[in-house]
Amino acid sequence: MKSPYELIAGIINRHTFIVAGVVVGILLLALYGASMTSIETGTETYLFTDRPVGSLLVHYEEIFGADSIILIIEGDDVTTPDVLNYIEELEEDISDERYISSVTGLPDLLKLVSGGEIPQSQAEINNYIDYLSYSYGDYIDSILPSKMMTLVSIPLETGYPESSEENIVNNIHTAIRISSPPPGISITETGTLAFAVEMKEDIQKNMTNLITLAMILMVVAMALMFGHVRYRMLPVLVVFCGIILTFGVMGLTGIQISMVVVAAFPVLIGIGIDYAIQFQSRFDEEVRHSSIQKAIWITITSSGPSILKAMIATALGFVALSLLAPSPMISDFGTICIVGIVCCYLCAMIIVPVFAKIVKYRPKYDYNGADGFDSPAQNGNKISIMGKYDNLLGRFALKIAKNPVPVLLILIMLAIIGIQLDSKVIIDTDEDMMVDQDMPAMVSMNKLTSVMGSTNTITAYVKADSIKDYNTLKYMDNFGEYALSKHTELTGVKSIVTYIKQYNGGVLPEDKETLEKIWKSLPGNIVDSYVNGNTEAVIEFSLEDLTIPETQKLISNMEDDLDWYVLHPGMDIAYTGKLVMFVDLINGISDTKNPMTYFGLILISIFLIAVYRRFTAISPVIPILMIVGWNGLIMYSLGLNYSLLTATLGAMTIGVASEYTILIMERYEEERDKGNDLYSAIQTAIQKIGTAITVSGMTTVFGFSALLLSTSPIIQNFGLVTVITVGFSLIGAIVVMPAVISVMDRFRPEGLPG
Repeated sequence: MKSPYELIAGIINRHTFIVAGVVVGILLLALYGASMTSIETGTETYLFTDRPVGSLLVHYEEIFGADSIILIIEGDDVTTPDVLNYIEELEEDISDERYISSVTGLPDLLKLVSGGEIPQSQAEINNYIDYLSYSYGDYIDSILPSKMMTLVSIPLETGYPESSEENIVNNIHTAIRISSPPPGISITETGTLAFAVEMKEDIQKNMTNLITLAMILMVVAMALMFGHVRYRMLPVLVVFCGIILTFGVMGLTGIQISMVVVAAFPVLIGIGIDYAIQFQSRFDEEVRHSSIQKAIWITITSSGPSILKAMIATALGFVALSLLAPSPMISDFGTICIVGIVCCYLCAMIIVPVFAKIVKYRPKYDYNGADGFDSPAQNGNKISIMGKYDNLLGRFALKIAKNPVPVLLILIMLAIIGIQLDSKVIIDTDEDMMVDQDMPAMVSMNKLTSVMGSTNTITAYVKADSIKDYNTLKYMDNFGEYALSKHTELTGVKSIVTYIKQYNGGVLPEDKETLEKIWKSLPGNIVDSYVNGNTEAVIEFSLEDLTIPETQKLISNMEDDLDWYVLHPGMDIAYTGKLVMFVDLINGISDTKNPMTYFGLILISIFLIAVYRRFTAISPVIPILMIVGWNGLIMYSLGLNYSLLTATLGAMTIGVASEYTILIMERYEEERDKGNDLYSAIQTAIQKIGTAITVSGMTTVFGFSALLLSTSPIIQNFGLVTVITVGFSLIGAIVVMPAVISVMDRFRPEGLPG
């Protein structure tokens, strides 16, 4: 019975143009699927919503944390009648837009205390502002930080469709643009929704630019390093098709694009280019001394299975990432990498031989096996540069194979040091670092922070039988004051109790009637901001600008407070909000970063032992372990941080490095099967496949270099780390593998060739 690879080779040889037509048809379908992809941001991309922290945050955001747009209105004096009248008209125009819950600004507060009309004299306005400051204190200060700036809050309806976000922001922008502000008045849009929309645009821009730049850099790399074969740009075409196919699968299966998923595409380009180079290099090697049909047969039946093993090992690294990821976007990164490498593998195995058959592929030179390129008399060519490089690699591998112990001892020591230092690398999940710091929404958010101080808050979500009960309110008041006095990092506390006390001379009323009266007199938007129905409320703690480790420690200490601060009967409290989410992510990354890596290595080891049926088959895993240690050493030395992206570093290291090391072991096994001794097999394996791996690795480095040109700091950081990792992977394959094979060979079971 023929193997699948023999069937594929036979079909390509007999029905080349039909196969080409099928490939084109599938790519057209993929283009349709690609049009169905969309960019996703928000809580669901950061936290698993079926887990306690994620589900609570989603519930909190639906009830209390509705997305909003904030207008920053600036001028010489924003309290003049003409400016206030303009703001009122603008608010009315915006409030008519769909999905707008309310529009609240200084005019609304003035009308609340002036009989429903904006005073038209400056003296009256100033008196009412003084009264508001006395009655509502911090609340009026948050809307009117100074007479040169006022804020308009535009919260949205809960449950609005995410697809409408861009239209909402554009409609508000249009309303502002066609309005006629008084001279000297400027308006800036900011807030969570404006930030989210611009973040999506930034992701789209980054994705397009990164893929384009990566492809351009691939072309440059192939032109410089793959010139010893004809049609040196063929691997770029193959990878381009693989990326289209990946996008198609994403669109047709509903996998969305997030900030982390964007970074998967340069990774896929880097890995995919290797598959294409390996297939074309093997075909180019075979076609030098056989017909195109036979070269296709040998390439698919020999390289197909060996590259498949490398691909499966790579996929297993990403399987570990997908299964153990602390965040949905990291899990999606792993899933997309698995889908992408399968697509790139299939494209390389089919498109390379189909293209060769259609164009009647002819090699540039005659190839004479392990001794490099010949110089036929008819063309007078000298031995090629890559042929010389092949020979150099072979001699280098032979020296290492004969002296493996010193090499391994030095590199293992570096890896051990790196593993120890890795635990000291800071984990940073700050969302601000995911976008261009010059992005307008980012600039305006920074402006808001510079005027009002840190906008960071830690929210305590309160669940009780009755929020209006005096004992519940008293507990909330006492707990808030206790936390504020204990943790000096906290700068303030707000809840519904804050405004009840403010309205009652600073005292919480004990009798039910007074409490009910005050409750009814509070502005609706204040009540809605802190209470939902009669059973849910929030306490908001403001805090200083803290480093990530300081924030992590503060939240941990505040959670400890809840363990012993006795709750009122029928009450439950838990912390939530963005800061809690990011700290949970930090803890998740810290808890899963190493398990993801080691689980991936275990999966690969089991796979290799199962395929080769001997323990020595784990040889490719040993260099990967070293590379993981080297990564920790270089990150600590360069002062780099772990982020949502670099949390994938271990799995990505496994993915890239295992491919190189397994391909070398496969070629080594092939040479041993031919009867070569240990050193000859190592030398020939490195010499035969070393050029392809080097070209692939350097081309991958070029591709990852595109990440360094991103406007997003988190992607730049990821780009630098991955470029280093690929470099380490090349060292692991070309330097470490010969030494490992040499040592492991003494444990080679008797009866095997060699």
